[in-house]
Amino acid sequence: MSNQTTVTEFLLLGFSDVRELQILHVVVFLVIYLATLIGKLLIITAVALDPHLHTLMYFFLINMSILDLGSISAIVPKSMANSLLNTRSISYAGCIAQVFLFVFFAAANITLLIVMAYDRYIAICQPLDYDRVMNRDACVQMAASAWITGIIYSALHTGNIFRLPFYQLNVINQFFCEIPQLLKLTCSDSHLSEVGILGFSACLILSCFALIIVSYVHIFMTVLRIPSEQG
Repeated sequence: MSNQTTVTEFLLLGFSDVRELQILHVVVFLVIYLATLIGKLLIITAVALDPHLHTLMYFFLINMSILDLGSISAIVPKSMANSLLNTRSISYAGCIAQVFLFVFFAAANITLLIVMAYDRYIAICQPLDYDRVMNRDACVQMAASAWITGIIYSALHTGNIFRLPFYQLNVINQFFCEIPQLLKLTCSDSHLSEVGILGFSACLILSCFALIIVSYVHIFMTVLRIPSEQG
């Protein structure tokens, strides 16, 4: 191991080596990225400028829009730049940053979905308690907890993968730094780490999904029990 060179950069395979397809990839991704960027910025601007939208539900929607922008911005610009410049490289530090940011925004997004589901549950199933339970301070704390959860979850994953040694092998079979692909390049026995990551992620996602489903089941049941159209 002492004679092997430590990896200082990774190579992203991307989509194709054909120049025409690389340009097509840039154009398609640019259109998708700009559409997402404009859409999310319009939501943020509309909520910020319209006093009628200064409610807790739209406060969560702004947070969701920011997280969506961060999630796509962590991956797509680098992929487009590589295709445009006809290169595949991403620095070791850049790969760490990409993994951390993508996992952070994804985890915070899932957590915020739970908060938004709980907000709708209280509003529809317990409307008399809504102002007391979902006051402004509580909502700010819930939104902050979603961001903090994303940071902690991402730090655990990023630290777990980049504490492992990388030697010589640096070709990632993906257009961004993906944890399962990185685990394949490590020079240590990463089986337990990979199982731990997949198991922890699966449990978290399934738990979040179950909480969201339960909240909306209660919402639908409450709506169906309303005796009249006006009600």
